[in-house]
Amino acid sequence: MSVARRSGAPGTWSLGLVTGLLLLFLGLPVVVIVARSLLDGSLAAAIMTRVVLDALGLSLGTTAVSLVISLGFGLPLAYVLARRPFRGSGLIEIVVDLPIVLPPAVAGLGLLLVLGRRGLVGEALGASIPFTTVAVILAQVFVSAPFFVRSARTGIAGVDRDLEDAARVDGASERQVFTSITMPLARAALAAGLVMTWARALGEFGATILFAGNVEGRTQTLPLVVYSAFQAGDLDAAIAAGAILVLAAIGVLVAVRLVHWGRVLDARGIG
Repeated sequence: MSVARRSGAPGTWSLGLVTGLLLLFLGLPVVVIVARSLLDGSLAAAIMTRVVLDALGLSLGTTAVSLVISLGFGLPLAYVLARRPFRGSGLIEIVVDLPIVLPPAVAGLGLLLVLGRRGLVGEALGASIPFTTVAVILAQVFVSAPFFVRSARTGIAGVDRDLEDAARVDGASERQVFTSITMPLARAALAAGLVMTWARALGEFGATILFAGNVEGRTQTLPLVVYSAFQAGDLDAAIAAGAILVLAAIGVLVAVRLVHWGRVLDARGIG
């Protein structure tokens, strides 16, 4: 036994070294951004500036609207994919998942070609959508809605169908089965999907800058403030705005973990 431990010691050390280096690489840049913004006071100063306040308000407002749209359209789609399999559903899943792996800049270009003034749909509508707040919301929905659909689809598919069938036998309608059985049992996955969807929308940059532009007070969200400040040579402002996004991302990850542990406790009958 002692020989095995001695022989495994180098492997353990090398594993710890590699793991530690990767964690340092992933965590140190984030820690430095937050620490520097706090130590030099740039975070407190940035929060009080009009540009950051406008961008923060725009980001929160547009992400709230995009979240509602993702929920309203994504939940029915997730239910169909999880409960109503049909020929071609695999192709639909590919279409839903595609924005996740698609470069954001390509997503913005595609939206511009479809919804632009001379786009495939934009010309027929006769409305100027690009470079407006509506364009910001549409860009956020495009890149973030798939995260909710994926999570909701998994959650709904994991609900025991016997429980749903038992409710139907007792006279419950399909709507009652969905709202009283399926939704409550899949609530953890739905909540996690909503949180991740909001986080993705909040951090959206590439599709937004191509499709909605970077107009201060109208389409300039927090990620665009970081970009604009850095381009202008104002490193402190860029760091401060970046720190706000980092803190928001940490809050999102904490919320996801809380949702996960709530699901674990429910499964064990605790709480």
